Parts: sequence; C-alpha cells; structure tokens
Amino acid sequence: MAQNNTLVSAEEYLTAGVHIGTKFKNAYSKKFILKSRSDGLKIIDTEQVDLKLKALITLASKYDASDIVVMGRRENVKKPLKVFSKLVGCDVITGRYLPGKLTNTALDSFREYKLVIVCDPLTDKNILNEAFEQGAVIAGFCDTNNVTNKLDLVIPINNKGKKSMALAFYLLAKHYLVNRGTIKESEFTNTVEDFCDE
Repeated sequence: MAQNNTLVSAEEYLTAGVHIGTKFKNAYSKKFILKSRSDGLKIIDTEQVDLKLKALITLASKYDASDIVVMGRRENVKKPLKVFSKLVGCDVITGRYLPGKLTNTALDSFREYKLVIVCDPLTDKNILNEAFEQGAVIAGFCDTNNVTNKLDLVIPINNKGKKSMALAFYLLAKHYLVNRGTIKESEFTNTVEDFCDE
C-alpha cells in the first residue's frame, strides 16, 4: 500500500529494485543518487523515482494514446511494453528502430508523435535523436550512467531490471487510464506480475 501519497510504498519500490544503479554516475544523475554501496553500485533515491514517475504520468495523461510512442530495445522491457501498449493503445517499438520513422516523410512508416518515451537513452539513441530533431516532448527512463541532455523529463530508475521496469509501466498504465477517464482506479485489474516475465 502506498504511503505519504507515493504511488506505491517504499518497500514495493525496493523489492522491484528501482533503486539499484550502475557503478557509474555523471553530472546528469548526481542529483538522483542517494549514496554509493561498498561495491561501488550507486543507489537511486526512491523518493525521486516516485516524484518523476508522477511527473511522467501527468505528462503522458495530456496526450491521446495515438500521439505517444514508447521505445525499448532491451530484452527486459519487451513484456512490459507489450502489455502497456495493449492496455493503453499507444505505439511501442521493441526491436530495431527503422531510421527516419520520425523524420523522413517519404517512408510509409513515417509518424509524428507528440510524446516519445525511451527506456534507455543509450540503446534507444536513434529514436531519441530523431524525436529531438522533430521537436517532440521526450521522456526517458535513466540509470545512473545515462546522458540526459536531450530529455525533457528524466525518470531515474534501474532501467536494466525486469521488475523495476515492469513496476514503472504498470504504474504508468494504471494512472494514465484513470487520469484519461478511461477507467476508475478500482476497475484496473492488472497486476505488476502481468508486466513481468518472471
């Protein structure tokens, strides 16, 4: 159960591993890091995770699903994105990104999106660069080693973990649908496990 108006309890965030960063940090991630463990792994502040997830929910809720695309090439986000797309109705890209999809009007697959969400600014750099060029609003799930200079909204999180990303997309789907008036909160019957392979 959530405490102090958080989306979920601190314990649920910790169980999902949202706080586990990499051994690297940079100028972009410094403000989200709570501490470093003795093994060098950086610990992300779960309060910042919650705050930025709320900001993403608010941002995404301003857009129709048809104006949103989510990109995730890593294996750990394929299931969460598939479930998210099915529930919300937005486009997702989980494989190779076809260059020019956002910028080349001659392509049959050309699309203009208002909101582009990337699961990792490094592995999803092609769509990130095109979205930046196109002028779309860009949100990104970022670990402690990610460069965030092209993002309008940074969500600090363990973006390499299955459970952490499953929780993030579960929360985004649930609150997006409620905020858009599609369902009442009590009508959202999916669980975090539905978004996770494990």
